[in-house]
Amino acid sequence: MPKVQAGSITMNYEQQGSGEPLILIPYLGADNACYAFQVPDYSKYFTCISVDLRGTGESDKPGGTYSSEMFADDVAALMQAIGIQKAHVFGLSLGAASGMWLAAKYPDRVKSLSLHSGWHKSDAYLKAVLNGWQVMAKSINNMPEAMIQALFPWCFTPELYVQKPDYIKALCEFTRNRPKQPVDAFMQQSDAVINHDAEAQLGKIRAPTQITFGRHDMVCSPRFADPLRNGIKDSELHIFEDCSHAGLYENVPAFNEKSLEFLRKHAG
Repeated sequence: MPKVQAGSITMNYEQQGSGEPLILIPYLGADNACYAFQVPDYSKYFTCISVDLRGTGESDKPGGTYSSEMFADDVAALMQAIGIQKAHVFGLSLGAASGMWLAAKYPDRVKSLSLHSGWHKSDAYLKAVLNGWQVMAKSINNMPEAMIQALFPWCFTPELYVQKPDYIKALCEFTRNRPKQPVDAFMQQSDAVINHDAEAQLGKIRAPTQITFGRHDMVCSPRFADPLRNGIKDSELHIFEDCSHAGLYENVPAFNEKSLEFLRKHAG
């Protein structure tokens, strides 16, 4: 797993495949392996660079206040450090929030932007959910278990739990086997989610943008679709009708097909 000095921190990343660079930014609490179900397909056409954001995986976990803008700056610094002038940028949830800032602040560095289960500005409902996650994280005091017990039910539909219990169990084991995030780092990252506000940045995004949501998502529901769609000039919207927040796991074939179709359309 390569590590590189990116600005003031050391960041860890994984690289796989060949073709135009595709930066994959993880969601809250996750490391680079969170896109394990996407990279095998994407890497057939792109050089996939999956990163560990500050506070996760094998990247540095400094103290202080984190923000989605800071994560974007970190990714831009990583791109500079490894010689990537321009890339497709892809993120889900916190990864999407960070991607918005990256595309707005560094428009010449972003060839296309993929925003999955994202939001432009945290509202009262999203903040209430995140506050609950923080309480449970501190109470459980073990981030893999907190992810499984507190976050997973918000990420998957009831039908997935009922119809595919073995699959849910496998996702739980996958989570337990990844590098354990410190609770304080989760608090810093989740504060970045609570305070995310890129509303004034949307008009600065020039890259063609794909926006997707799960129809049954409550955290980042399609209530955020219109502000994103109207705020980002060159954007398109897709709703995964059978998914909640984590379509990348809930319906892998549909998610990969639709997201890869967009990426390939804007390659070359």
